[in-house]
Amino acid sequence: MTRFPESEAAYDRRRLHQWAGGRARADGVARRDLLRLLAAAGLASTAPVALSTNTATAAGTAGASGVAGEGIVKPLPPERFIVHGTNAETRFEALADTGHLTPASHFFVRNHTTTPRIDAATWRLSIWGDGLAGGARQFSLADLRSLPSVTRTAFVECAGNARNFFKTQQNQPASGTPWTTGAIGTARWRGARLSDVLRRAGLSHRAVDVMPRGLDDEYVTSNGTNYGRVRRPMPVSKALDDVLLAYEMNGEPLPLDHGYPVRVLAPSWVGISSIKWLGDIEVSSVPLYSPWNTDFYRLYGDAYPPEGSAPLTRQTLKSAFELPWNATLPAHTRHRLTGRAWSASGAITRVEVSTDGGASWRRAHLHDSSHPGSWTRWSTPWTPGKPGPVELLSRATDSTGRTQPETTVHNTQGYLFDAVVRHAVTVGA
Repeated sequence: MTRFPESEAAYDRRRLHQWAGGRARADGVARRDLLRLLAAAGLASTAPVALSTNTATAAGTAGASGVAGEGIVKPLPPERFIVHGTNAETRFEALADTGHLTPASHFFVRNHTTTPRIDAATWRLSIWGDGLAGGARQFSLADLRSLPSVTRTAFVECAGNARNFFKTQQNQPASGTPWTTGAIGTARWRGARLSDVLRRAGLSHRAVDVMPRGLDDEYVTSNGTNYGRVRRPMPVSKALDDVLLAYEMNGEPLPLDHGYPVRVLAPSWVGISSIKWLGDIEVSSVPLYSPWNTDFYRLYGDAYPPEGSAPLTRQTLKSAFELPWNATLPAHTRHRLTGRAWSASGAITRVEVSTDGGASWRRAHLHDSSHPGSWTRWSTPWTPGKPGPVELLSRATDSTGRTQPETTVHNTQGYLFDAVVRHAVTVGA
């Protein structure tokens, strides 16, 4: 399979050079934002003035939402979810009895607007753009199902998962939904390879970028900025590698909130890459930009250049306890502490647990055969002594040799928090 020939940063610099030379397109990106990126790269003097706004149209139905959880279709019982506006975070302790896969009833929801209602019988996927050898092609759900299917167990995780710990642990607030550890879920996905669909559509050797777009409502901010439908480009090398057009989740058709009838699954990449309610895919011979790889999903802050990092791609390394926050556990009683650890870059090889705030560590028992892009369940016994507050810590190590750090370098939008989480509990008398 094709692998990435260069780092994400080098790829991004090349894209900027191509845009400056008139060989890229910024769809829905304000000129000032690209000028900021170009200026930081020393290219602003050659930047063209006009931006092309060529787009394809796709029809979908969705209503407006503004009430917490109103735009989500499935039930959101409080023992399972924490509702954040149009989003719903899974309470991590609710996963304790679910097995390795996350049931749809427990899977977190990240919506920019409202879950749309789409008729699968009339749904069509449009593949279009100058990166195709011929004209645009359409595929029905039956067409996708007629292609060889692939089943893959993988997590989908929001780039901002654990964002709240920048504030609570590092005293460095970040903007965005205040997720703790529950903006992740692991499922068994089944679908067609994007590579098969692109080749069937007539992929040209000139293609460099692929941009899926969803059928949910246009994303309009509180100040009235309309960013259009959610869309985010990826290099054709990723599209041809391991990306699926998934139509099943855990052996059932995709639930409405999770992308029905078809969604993108980009294993190991940040969740925004796995576009839900897929409507069309542009295949381009020039690099593409959207707000979701310029304004959003880059790292900004004192530790980063003014234009921010390269667009985020691969997720990071985390672990978490399946235990309520501030739980009370009886003293002098044997408890079985459980949790999960995951990495986008390697298999989980070790999880260590501290029950004394980090003064000492011991290895937990791993319960799953680990592989990159999924998670591993772990457990360890603990018999607490004297009553009082305690901080429980877990830290994971993956097969690349990387271990969770004590702190994460701050970024203003709170992405990719990977530090050890300090989980407060009380030992009761």
